[in-house]
Amino acid sequence: MIGIFLTINLSACGNGSSNNGNNSTSAGDAETIFNQKCSSCHGQNLEGNVGPSLKHAGSDLSEKEILTIIEKGKSGDKGGMPGGLIKGDDAKKVAKWLSDKK
Repeated sequence: MIGIFLTINLSACGNGSSNNGNNSTSAGDAETIFNQKCSSCHGQNLEGNVGPSLKHAGSDLSEKEILTIIEKGKSGDKGGMPGGLIKGDDAKKVAKWLSDKK
């Protein structure tokens, strides 16, 4: 039962979109990347949903800490966050964008 719950939640975090192995969006914009990969768990307006609110992520975490969470994931309530949903330059762009949210 727990395995099914985690599978459903983790697949939702990627917003169900596939980019055929290419981890870069065509727009390359941090907000676009977030909306495609993160908003299903963190909300369209960063308000939180399955994942926590990120409205003030930069007040609590540095850009480097945010990037580490994006790349490696984080354990926690509700199954935590899987790592590697965003990679490379896209992960750096989103980390920078979120670090400006104070």
